[in-house]
Amino acid sequence: MRVLAIDPGTLRMGYAVLDAEPAPEADDYGVVPMRREMPIEQRLYQLHTHILNMIHVFQPDAIAVEDPFVGRGERSFAKSALAIGQAQAVVLIGAASQGIPIHRYSPANVKRVVADYGAATKDQVQRMTVSRLGLTDVPDSDAADALAVGLCHLLTIDGNDLAAREITPGQEL
Repeated sequence: MRVLAIDPGTLRMGYAVLDAEPAPEADDYGVVPMRREMPIEQRLYQLHTHILNMIHVFQPDAIAVEDPFVGRGERSFAKSALAIGQAQAVVLIGAASQGIPIHRYSPANVKRVVADYGAATKDQVQRMTVSRLGLTDVPDSDAADALAVGLCHLLTIDGNDLAAREITPGQEL
């Protein structure tokens, strides 16, 4: 299985391409930057074009994308969550237009699966992602987030496959 993972944003979109076999491995990752002075509709169009190009080049079996974090009370990030939601919509439309299954993960779910702790810090998640993928350097923050989303997807799917298997006496997992 090959997954294209996206950390959506209207100024910086992190992406990662991970392969599942024989163990999760990063094939490519990086950041698609957008100019702040470009109108939002032009940035969204550019992101849509980049998504379609990535789908064409990497031929993913699935797309994993992080959901926006809204927060509550004093820690509410409604404006940034709205912008991230717009970028996420571009990813959803791109995946749907190509018939590719999309999987959405909340930031807490990514933390829980990758770092075994739903309230892990960004640094803890990055270090666990780098370690689990055998990377030598810590990537840019947005690329690292996309790698974590992709790793979350592969580990979730692998866990679901294992849980769904019928086990008979004497059979090894």
